[in-house]
Amino acid sequence: MSNPSRKAYQGKVNNKEKTMAKLLSAVGKVLEKKGYTGLTPTNIAKVANVDRKLIKLYFGSVDNLIETYIRSKDYWLLSSDNISHTLENEPPNGTQDILENLLLDQLNNFLVNNEMQKAVTWQISEKSAIMSEITRKREEISKLFFEKADKELPPHVDIRAISSILVSGIYYLVLHSKHTESTVCEIELDENGFERIRAAIKQIITWAYSK
Repeated sequence: MSNPSRKAYQGKVNNKEKTMAKLLSAVGKVLEKKGYTGLTPTNIAKVANVDRKLIKLYFGSVDNLIETYIRSKDYWLLSSDNISHTLENEPPNGTQDILENLLLDQLNNFLVNNEMQKAVTWQISEKSAIMSEITRKREEISKLFFEKADKELPPHVDIRAISSILVSGIYYLVLHSKHTESTVCEIELDENGFERIRAAIKQIITWAYSK
């Protein structure tokens, strides 16, 4: 015999999940079309086609909603489990392989992730508690990698500084290619240009790990 109360409960849960998914999707759409300044409760609720009161009901605040969205899209946060697993399995070339794969994947992901391009632009152009928290969590992930790399590299190789230049360079070059129609160091930022950049990333990491 069916239980009417159970069906009603499941329906309520399903509606909540659907509404939360709509709101998260709406954050991405607003971010892509209007930028970070457009991330208001009114704009998000309008795109999601739901009552704006549901933002507070399901997420506590619009800031929590935005942070949840960014965390679901951020390459480094999404890679955290994979980084830990790879470190435990110790690939043939150790952290050299890990760093190379992470940076190349970051480049490939960022090239096609329009929402994260907007989010990173927000991060570097406006002081934001949300993006500061996301950045702090990214740093927690990198700590695992650097502790392992320190055991493989001589003290004079500053792998943290090298990695910071490469990570920030990837962000800049991709954003430059999306917003500015000009070369960088005489490199066209098209498919061929980014192939050259990928090769350069590999070369720099090889130099860093050369004994």
